[in-house]
Amino acid sequence: MGCPHVCSGATLQCSFGAAPATLNVLPVNRTLIGGMPAANIMDYIPLVNITTFGMCQSLANPTVASATAAAMGALTPMPCIPATATPWIPGVPTLLLGNMPALDANCTLMCTWAGVIKVVYPGQVQMLIP
Repeated sequence: MGCPHVCSGATLQCSFGAAPATLNVLPVNRTLIGGMPAANIMDYIPLVNITTFGMCQSLANPTVASATAAAMGALTPMPCIPATATPWIPGVPTLLLGNMPALDANCTLMCTWAGVIKVVYPGQVQMLIP
């Protein structure tokens, strides 16, 4: 069985985020999975596609580094504003949505502040029928 494809409403988690986030997929590709817009690797735009993960704990994030320095070195998480600048990898090269590879549950997304964003729940479930 293949890996589930990702659609709008999927749950994401960042390695430095304090809370899960939701993937928002705009219906521009006109492809639905279970009634929800299907995602491709280009659905990585901060605050449009990738919502906030609550608080960021990465010292690579300048706001966290500043707050931590002001607190005499005690890690001080700051509000997360995703800094995703490149598409999801690797994508599904055999399935194109809007001329770009589709997104499946094995794909990851890198945040500029060193976080790795993974799909926790793809937004749809594949059912096996015996």
